[in-house]
Amino acid sequence: MRILLATFWQVPHVGGVWKYMTQLKQRLELMGHQVDLLGNGPDKVHMPGSNKEIAKETLRPLIAAKLSASRVPQIHVDPYVMHCEFERYYLELAAAYFGLEYYDIIHTHDIFAARALGRVKSPRTALVAHVHGSVAVEVTMNYRLNPRLGVAENSPAWNYFNGIEHYGSTSGDVTVTANNWQKQLLVNSFGVPEARIRVFPYGLDIDEFERQASKGTTMQRQPGKKIIICPARLSFVKGIDILITALGILKWTRQDWVCWVVGDGEQRAELEKLTAALQLQHNVLFLGVRDDIPGLLRISDIFVHSCIQDNQPFSLMEAQVAGLPALVSTAGGLPEMVEHDVTGLISPVRDSVKLAEQLGLLLANDSLREQLGHNAKLWGTAHWSMDRMVEQVLDVYQSVMKK
Repeated sequence: MRILLATFWQVPHVGGVWKYMTQLKQRLELMGHQVDLLGNGPDKVHMPGSNKEIAKETLRPLIAAKLSASRVPQIHVDPYVMHCEFERYYLELAAAYFGLEYYDIIHTHDIFAARALGRVKSPRTALVAHVHGSVAVEVTMNYRLNPRLGVAENSPAWNYFNGIEHYGSTSGDVTVTANNWQKQLLVNSFGVPEARIRVFPYGLDIDEFERQASKGTTMQRQPGKKIIICPARLSFVKGIDILITALGILKWTRQDWVCWVVGDGEQRAELEKLTAALQLQHNVLFLGVRDDIPGLLRISDIFVHSCIQDNQPFSLMEAQVAGLPALVSTAGGLPEMVEHDVTGLISPVRDSVKLAEQLGLLLANDSLREQLGHNAKLWGTAHWSMDRMVEQVLDVYQSVMKK
C-alpha cells in the first residue's frame, strides 16, 4: 500500500503524535509498504524525507483573500481561531499542490489535518481520521481557567473549536481513538456516530526502549534521595504547577527526594518562578528536552503525570515498562492505563493535597512502591504491544479500502 501519514502539528517534534507516526512508519515500511509523512513547519508545509515543501508566504495571499474580515468575520473574533484557520488552509493547499491521488490511504493524526485533507483528497483514496486527545476540550478548558482571555462559553471562538472537533473527527471513512474515554467524548460531546469509531491502544517498541534504557544517562542519583520524575511538555494542560504545589506541601514533612521535570514549553519561566516562590530550587530540577529519557526512567523511583487533560501518553507507557509506579490524575484516558492500588495511584484532577499525600506514602513505604512498580512492568509489557497495534491499523486500512 501507498500510505500518507499527515498532521497539522509541526514536524518533527518531541510530542506523542510524532512518536506514533514515526514508529508506525518504521513498522509499515519493514512490512513492504511505502509510507510518506506530511506536516507543518514554522514557515512551510513539508514532507520530511523528501524534497517536497512550500513556503507559507507563497500561500498566504491566496488564503488572506478568502479569509478576509468582510468575507468571514466569525474567524476574526479571536486571534487563535484565525491562526488555526490560516494554518489549516496552508496544509490543505500544500497537500493539493503536492498531490494526493497517488495514495491508497491517508492516515491523519489530528482534527485539523483530517478536515483539510478530507476536502482535497482523491475520491479513490481512503481517509482514516485518528484522534489523539481533544483540542476542543483543551482549548475551552484554558478559556475557562483563564477568564482574563475574555472568551465566554458559547462565544464564536468557543464554538469554533467544538465545531472543528466534530467536522474533523467525521472527515474520514473511519475514526480511530486509543481508549473508551475518547470514544465517549466524541459521541456524547461532539456528535460523532458511535458506529464509525474504532478503539485500540497505542503500541510501544519495547525492545527499542530497552536498548535506549541500557545506554543509561549522565544524570546521577543524589545519596539518600529518591527520584520523582515527570517527563512532559511544559504547558498548562500537563498540570506541572499541580505537581510543584504538591511538592511544596510534601517538603514540610520529608525531604528525602528530588524531582526531575523533563521537557520544555511555554510555561517554563512561570513554573520556575513558582518553584522559587515555594523555595524548591534545590528539590525540583528542570532538565529541559533530553534524548535519554529511558535511562532517566530506569534510575527513577516514582513517575508522576498530574495533567488536567490527556489521552494515552507515551511517557506513562514507558514508565510502566521501566517498572515505575505511576501517580496520575483522573484526566482523560489515564484511569484506563493505571489500576489504582495495583499499578499506581490515581488522584482527582488539580488536587495537589491528595497528590502530596500519595507521594509521601510511596516515599515512606518501599515495599508498596516496589510492588506497584513490579505490577506496572508486568502489565505494561503485556499490554503495549506494537505488533498488535500495527495489526489493528492494517485491519482498519483494509476495511476502509474495501469501501
